Amino acid sequence: MKLATLIKDANGNSLGRDGQLVIVSRDLTRAQPVPEIAPTLQAALDNWQHMEPELQRRFTEFEQDPTAGETFDPKRCGAPLPRAYHWADGSAYLNHVALVRKARGAEMPPSFEQDPLIYQGGSDIMLGPTAPIIGDPRWGIDFEAEVVVITTDLDQGSTPDQCESAIALLTLVNDVSLRNLIPNELAKGFGFYQSKPASAFAPVVLTPDELAPHWQSAKLNLPLRVWLNDQPFGYPDAGVDMNFNFAQLLAHCCKTRALGAGTLLGSGTVSNKQQGLWGSSIVNGGVGYCCLAELRMYEAIEQGQPSTPFLGDGDRVRIEMTDQNGMSLFGTIEQQVVAIEAS
Repeated sequence: MKLATLIKDANGNSLGRDGQLVIVSRDLTRAQPVPEIAPTLQAALDNWQHMEPELQRRFTEFEQDPTAGETFDPKRCGAPLPRAYHWADGSAYLNHVALVRKARGAEMPPSFEQDPLIYQGGSDIMLGPTAPIIGDPRWGIDFEAEVVVITTDLDQGSTPDQCESAIALLTLVNDVSLRNLIPNELAKGFGFYQSKPASAFAPVVLTPDELAPHWQSAKLNLPLRVWLNDQPFGYPDAGVDMNFNFAQLLAHCCKTRALGAGTLLGSGTVSNKQQGLWGSSIVNGGVGYCCLAELRMYEAIEQGQPSTPFLGDGDRVRIEMTDQNGMSLFGTIEQQVVAIEAS
């Protein structure tokens, strides 16, 4: 089943802060509201045990009638949950963790191999797939392409098996980082804030059954594709080199607290182990990267200093995942940088 949240009607008028839940055809061409089942995605997740079968039934009927619904326009979409109760982001790919920490002169503690790294971010404003990235280029604007799961309710102390069963939906996110602000913030010993602005999400969410056989052991085993200014930048496999799966990440989150329905958890930047700058970029036969920081780290190691700049005014980032037949699964995140000069 595929779902989305529209925040504008066909005339460009607002559909409210939480938008309107719609079912979306598998080929992402049609959509249909289902207010008699649930007006918003959060409303559906609040009672997922009963809502999910009803939505699945309606989705099956919708797929069988190619004349049903209206044209699906991703530009009318907000984030699946335009304001969410809980947004947490992991860093499940230790290759990425090691590289970005090395870039700022920090070693990776051995404990990171057993204890997942997770931060809690702002969730009051979540961006849609075409929202601009607004920021001062001096901040070191970087994209981070990730996979995201959305859960139903989870009790404190939930096991990994219980956490996997609570994964209701999956999608993609661009978890923007402001790299030049991160070191000073972390040096204060209190975590990210200014350096982690609002994240942008793919327009469509999928139930795990839609991803079979690629959804296995709480990992999504497909390449995540990134383009920078229309040039291929990365397609690492999201199931490879993921040191902690989503069930393990969620169990870590649940150790000291319960999680409410509608919790979003990101995988962290998808990253595959590669053989340095000359073997990792796409032009050299590698799988590339899902952020600029990794490329810059390889440049620093092999050339003495980074040569690729962070994002500037007008730069465009596109993030997408396709199935084995080349069909887009979640739709695309397509963002452009709008530069400002901060005081």
